[in-house]
Amino acid sequence: MTRPTARVLAMLELLQAGGQRTVGELASRLGVDERTVRRYAEHLTDLGIPIQAQRGRYGGYRLSPGYKLPPLMLTDDEAIAVVLGLTAAERTGLATTGDAATASALAKVSRVLPRGLGERLESLLSTAQFTTPVSPTAPAGADTLLGLASAAQARRTVVITYTDWAGRESRRELDVYGLVFHSGRWYVSGHDHSRDDVRTFRLDRIASLEQGAGSYVVPADFDATTQVVSGIAAVKWSHEVSVVLRTTLAEAAKRLPRSTGRLSEHADGVLLETRAERLDGMARMLAGLGWDFEVITPAALREEVLALADRLRASAARSAVSPRPQVGPTSPS
Repeated sequence: MTRPTARVLAMLELLQAGGQRTVGELASRLGVDERTVRRYAEHLTDLGIPIQAQRGRYGGYRLSPGYKLPPLMLTDDEAIAVVLGLTAAERTGLATTGDAATASALAKVSRVLPRGLGERLESLLSTAQFTTPVSPTAPAGADTLLGLASAAQARRTVVITYTDWAGRESRRELDVYGLVFHSGRWYVSGHDHSRDDVRTFRLDRIASLEQGAGSYVVPADFDATTQVVSGIAAVKWSHEVSVVLRTTLAEAAKRLPRSTGRLSEHADGVLLETRAERLDGMARMLAGLGWDFEVITPAALREEVLALADRLRASAARSAVSPRPQVGPTSPS
């Protein structure tokens, strides 16, 4: 939705609250000038909304008495899809402005639903529980997300102000190749003019966005998802890991997400090249896959695998010697 369209609908929301609104009040609430407010009123009239104009020093606009928007006609399945979709967007970090926008959108949808269906959906939201925690990540700005999407579609270069992980701020001229939502965050990938290379940026670290000069062509073989997840996997960790998995490439690709690392064919199975901060966690992950494997590097990972095997054997031995509870005959009822 474009910003002017959103403001026209926001003006309709204000008028629906009842009473007359002065042009100055509407301009202040919408963040536009009075001339633009009058143009918005004309748009609403063209859409068939009965707007009444009161001229004079204290004039303004109001909806014709008795007018209400008709109920939003959704089937039960459609209403559930909308409400749960908004809730999921908030919990996963997909929403752009946190829970305030989601709550506002849910309130608007609920207000125009038939009363019975609205009450049932309210019961669902108050009863349903979710095992997935709310994403702790900072949401991307709506203007940033929409601006980058427009630039990508129009193949138009943009200039962003970006803060990296170390807190360093810089201005980057970027050809936007694609947007990706991954693990609770929005990312943009494209050609960074200052680095003369394809780079990936987090949207929540973009402080400003403005149109640049020039246009571009996206490489035919570029895949934004691959660029983002491989870039995340390539972030420098404490340990470089190479392991041969005794399975097929198809099975490995099915079980391991692309962000885990790079998979390639090997004479003895599949070579997994990845990075890890903690080798004990890497040992547990490899053991949990259920495939035989051989650690190529680092040697310290072999030691962690042996230590894990010793702990598992000790646990199995304790289980074998522990007395089992006696199960007596079942008494007849």
